[in-house]
Amino acid sequence: MGDAVFRQKSGVLGVGIVAPCGVVTPDQLSGLGELARELGSTGCKLTTRQTMIMLIPEKKLPDLRAGVARLSLRVGVFGEVVRNVKSCAGGAGFCLRAAGDVFTLGSRLQETFMDQPVPKDLKISVAGCPRGCTEPHCADFGVIATGQDRFTVFAGGRGGSRKPLHGQKLLPDLSGEGVLRVLSYVLERYRELAHPHERLCGTIARTGLEPFSPPAEVLAGHTVTEEDNDFLSFAGLK
Repeated sequence: MGDAVFRQKSGVLGVGIVAPCGVVTPDQLSGLGELARELGSTGCKLTTRQTMIMLIPEKKLPDLRAGVARLSLRVGVFGEVVRNVKSCAGGAGFCLRAAGDVFTLGSRLQETFMDQPVPKDLKISVAGCPRGCTEPHCADFGVIATGQDRFTVFAGGRGGSRKPLHGQKLLPDLSGEGVLRVLSYVLERYRELAHPHERLCGTIARTGLEPFSPPAEVLAGHTVTEEDNDFLSFAGLK
């Protein structure tokens, strides 16, 4: 476990900076620009994980940490922990195709689970529609919105690899709160069942998906029925 701080071949440090699901306010954006100038940054890079890597002299690392904290952002995490959550722009304010508000869900997932220890780094991706712009099928834990407060979750995907792998459908028709409960259960079982340094997909390959499916009491009151869906449609909320 540790921070996302990496020494580059050129000798400078690359420091990952995390915002809630990659969204920053105008003040945070301009503040990052000012901070980069103050620290003598040689450049910034936006990543596929929706973080920003700022290149700085090593001696400026304490100043960067302080500056990022002032902006209500944080240095990213690295190692065998739950990473920052990758979420699409799903929501009425960002994307017309969104079936549900995944930015709110993604932010809750990140706030709750990021930096928790796991046997091997674990990546979460959340998408607002079946197009899956954030590649939820290739995440250790993927979430796709299928309606207002209605989600399907997948487990055991793997991207960024020579052998990419699609996750398996774990559960459909979950509320947002249900997604949090399922992820908590999956992480608990993963810690119990995984070999040291084993990726979630490897554990599922050995044990099958069934051990990661929560019992009914975990899901009670947090699944969405067809009747619920019909009411949302009638009320104009779907």
